[in-house]
Amino acid sequence: MSRTDLILLHPPSVYDFREKSVMYGPVSDVVPSTQIFEMYPIGFMTIREYLQRQGYSVRIINVALRMLRNRRFSVEKLIKSLNPLSFGIDLHWLVHAQGSLELARIVKKYHPEIPVIFGGFTSSYYHKELILYPQVDYVIRGDSAEEPLRQLLASVKEKSSLEDVSNLTWQKDGQVRINELSHLPVDLNGIPFDYRSIMRSSARHLDLLGHLPFRGWLNYPIVAALNCRGCVHNCLICGGSASAYKSICGRSSPAYRSPHLVAEDIGLIAGYLNAPIIIVGDILQAGFDYARDLLNKIKEWKIKNHLAFELFSPPSKEFLETVAAAIPNFNIQISPESHDEKIRKKLGRDYDNASLERTLKDALELGCKRVDIFFMIGLPGQTPQSVKETIGYCGNLMEKYCRDSNGRIHPYISPLAPFLDPGSRAFESPEKFGYRIFHRTLAEHRQAQLSPSWKYTLNYETEWMSRDELVSSTYEAAFELNRLKLRYGILSQREAEKIEERIEREKEMIEAIDNIFSFGDNPRLEQGIKKIMSQYNFKDHSTMCKKNEMKWPVKLFRFNVFRVIQGMLSGISKELI
Repeated sequence: MSRTDLILLHPPSVYDFREKSVMYGPVSDVVPSTQIFEMYPIGFMTIREYLQRQGYSVRIINVALRMLRNRRFSVEKLIKSLNPLSFGIDLHWLVHAQGSLELARIVKKYHPEIPVIFGGFTSSYYHKELILYPQVDYVIRGDSAEEPLRQLLASVKEKSSLEDVSNLTWQKDGQVRINELSHLPVDLNGIPFDYRSIMRSSARHLDLLGHLPFRGWLNYPIVAALNCRGCVHNCLICGGSASAYKSICGRSSPAYRSPHLVAEDIGLIAGYLNAPIIIVGDILQAGFDYARDLLNKIKEWKIKNHLAFELFSPPSKEFLETVAAAIPNFNIQISPESHDEKIRKKLGRDYDNASLERTLKDALELGCKRVDIFFMIGLPGQTPQSVKETIGYCGNLMEKYCRDSNGRIHPYISPLAPFLDPGSRAFESPEKFGYRIFHRTLAEHRQAQLSPSWKYTLNYETEWMSRDELVSSTYEAAFELNRLKLRYGILSQREAEKIEERIEREKEMIEAIDNIFSFGDNPRLEQGIKKIMSQYNFKDHSTMCKKNEMKWPVKLFRFNVFRVIQGMLSGISKELI
């Protein structure tokens, strides 16, 4: 077998999580992955398929997942055994700041001559700082790394000049060089979203675990379809807002994927998996005509899978009727963030509760299988009392809709944690919006991730809530919402008791860690924290809610086995040529 051109490695959030005493807290409760954030970005799949079509061989290895599944798994032994032309490591979400650079250090330990390439949103934001680390050779900036990576791989193979590689940050003779951010596709029609690529790669390398997106995926094989990169909204705390995309990626408007291609992506997925599919991004961003065209094309595929839609604001009833007519098993997600309309407006989501509740009513009447509603703690103008009122509003929603909808309304609340997004307006101008930032550089965030509890990892507090209040309000809100879900039948007695037990346990641990810190820095501090933490396992559980509550239904037979085998085998011989 010829030498692999690029191996994409996905790191854990904290590299030595198997030994380090850290209480991660409720940082991943509302996402599929665990607190180690072992879910790699969807860009791994598009990068692999794009480069494969251009004649390059690419392999994905989910290092975080392998570490999570097997405590004895040796990362260093794996890295030592690999010999590609180059390594790629994602630093897309800031939560991977520590793990990604530590993994890169290990790569350089065994392969000092093989270039290490970083990419992703956080890499793009911190590219000037990131390139100064000795374990980083190149940084690809922007939201579309596929073509710049092809250019870079070609230059590395041919040992040619890097001056014309788009979107590249690099060093030459000890000087940082920043190439123009020139590759900015106006649409996503030239980028492949073919999950069969992952199937073929796992078969070729005899490595199923290395390609799995997150722990538990085989039991719950949810996948995402992407209709755009970029955003038309400018929400205050979002690192993927319009202003953030413009400053980090140079994108002044979203790049959309044609409706027929998105529908085809979804149709192909449904042919292999009997599991939920979520469309990432509000399809109404491109306008109602685009959304209607997309839904009509999805209808032609006769999708029976549960399909979930993100809504950035309450849509018209006509839109929901179009969704219901196209998809028998549709679900929606919406994030009002606060019950308080004034706070919501400050965030950049200017709609009232009447509009929100009209959407809930219309969706349920039209047969929506489930509505997920997300609220947040850590917002401008939000006080501990305001958080309590948000929980009260959740109770009102459940009183109105749960009794007659068989529990199809699911409210959630979680803290804005562990970090306020760099690139967001609140991070860039914190004083203007009532925030205080504790960690600003990449190095500071790396160090913060090694803090013994998520309270000290938080990179912000607000004028209205200190870090202590953010943490205490989080647990109080979780406790009260848990009780409400028990009352309205969303949780069983046993499930509610388990969540309540975890909440109380974490509160005790936070207090114990605070007591140790009150004695200042001393040689026994780490030893004391380890002693406390050894009593509990804080990995792989959720605090704020039951993890399974967020799962849409899957069929008993989650995979179309015959077609999966076909997908894994098709094209392998071509890749080996």
